Amino acid sequence: MKIFLFALKFTGKPILAVLLCFILFFVPSIAQEKPVREPAYKSKSKSFRGKVFYGLASFYANKFNGRRTSSGQFFSQTKYTCACNMLPFGTWVRVTNIRNGRSAIVVVNDRLHPKMRRIADLSTAAAKKLGYMSHGITRIKMEVLGKEKPL
Repeated sequence: MKIFLFALKFTGKPILAVLLCFILFFVPSIAQEKPVREPAYKSKSKSFRGKVFYGLASFYANKFNGRRTSSGQFFSQTKYTCACNMLPFGTWVRVTNIRNGRSAIVVVNDRLHPKMRRIADLSTAAAKKLGYMSHGITRIKMEVLGKEKPL
């Protein structure tokens, strides 16, 4: 009631005061935000072990060597690591280059940009083992091995 009286004093006309009160109270509840879908890596109940993903992969530029990753670790081009938006940190995956059949086992320790269409960015060591350094990008098969380091 106090707000209506304030709006009446402010506008000087009852119709405008009612309209102002309507706008202040009802419009924000009508224009609610859309629910945001949680990324797969944030889901705690989902087990990815045994899942297989297909997509494109590239490798990190040298400027990222020594910088912190999203997981808080320091990135190194000599370690077998990758950035992936679908899997939780610490997940071990076998990445296979579809073109030549070479594979490497890497651990997820970073994230890609949310709008990135690639499924992984690999370290230079992993990209060399897969044999696509001269191409820059390749089609891969990514098999989830689990949280424990494979032998």
